[in-house]
Amino acid sequence: MAEDFNTQINYHFGHFFELSADLLCIAGFDGYFKRINPSVSKLLEYTNEELFSKPINDFVHPEDVIMTTKAREGLKKNNPLLNFENRYVTKSGEIVWLSWTSIPNYDEQLVYAIAKNITYKKQQEQERNSLLVNLTKDNKNLKQFTYTTAHDLRSPVNNLRAGFDLLDLSKINNKKTLEIIQLLKLASEHLHETLNKSVDVLTRKDNLTVEVEELEFKEILNYVINSISSLISDSNTSIHIDFSELETIKFNSDYLKSIFLNLITNAIKYKKPDCSPVIYISSRKADGLNQLIISDNGLGFDMNLVKDKVFGLHQKFHNHIDSKGIGLYLVYNHITSLGGKISVESSVNEGAKFILTFKN
Repeated sequence: MAEDFNTQINYHFGHFFELSADLLCIAGFDGYFKRINPSVSKLLEYTNEELFSKPINDFVHPEDVIMTTKAREGLKKNNPLLNFENRYVTKSGEIVWLSWTSIPNYDEQLVYAIAKNITYKKQQEQERNSLLVNLTKDNKNLKQFTYTTAHDLRSPVNNLRAGFDLLDLSKINNKKTLEIIQLLKLASEHLHETLNKSVDVLTRKDNLTVEVEELEFKEILNYVINSISSLISDSNTSIHIDFSELETIKFNSDYLKSIFLNLITNAIKYKKPDCSPVIYISSRKADGLNQLIISDNGLGFDMNLVKDKVFGLHQKFHNHIDSKGIGLYLVYNHITSLGGKISVESSVNEGAKFILTFKN
């Protein structure tokens, strides 16, 4: 009875050995294959006779031979080898990556080993690393370009500010002219402040922390509205504000200014023809979450078409001369980089509603 059971076990073991998709092999301490399953010859493209007739190192990638030999020496000292990765070269010259688990039997002078083909995983890692290298390079170049641009713009802006200081406003009697000069002076001051902050941020870019502080929605919004007051006035835009439910938020000041600026200017830019822009800005607490809602009566989007592209870089959904496809991308990155999220509700010619949820 015991003999029949052992025969049956041996039969099933042989069946398992032959049918396994993983590479199974028994190798000698002399460095030769003693037994292999069909997956080995199929992957390496050699016949069993060819694989048995040469040392295993002959099939190993030349750059991995020394490393593999050292690992095999450890096996001869009865030390198991776990998750050992090396490259083999197939008969057609293709390079394959294998991950080995090898258990030695010192008394038999044999090594029992299982290998998984991880070539695809290695290719993905290589592609990912290559992508990261390229992204790092592009990011470095972009930071340098942005820094240079911001730095170089400060000189003409300073000249512009100096020009306003030289003006003798007491000799100007036209009220409209005085208002325009004040608007231009205010705009140049805001531009100067923005450029200085941009340079400061870029020079501190190695510090990955972003400053977060308690901010008043009203104060930040007023700053933005003042900086684009002429645009709001010329476009006959009306802005309705309600921060009564939630007056403050812990967030980054520059990010919040950028969010307000981009969503307001977009609402004005993409207004419906012959229709003055109307913008609603409010805050609320919903299910314990702090939210900012900004909606308009503009052209809106066909959400079935734009789907998840609405916050993508250089994505344009309207033919406008000033459209760059950057504004919504910046808004998305500002809120998500600090743990928040943003959603949009919109229909064609029915405006757009942006809901920003802040991290608690």
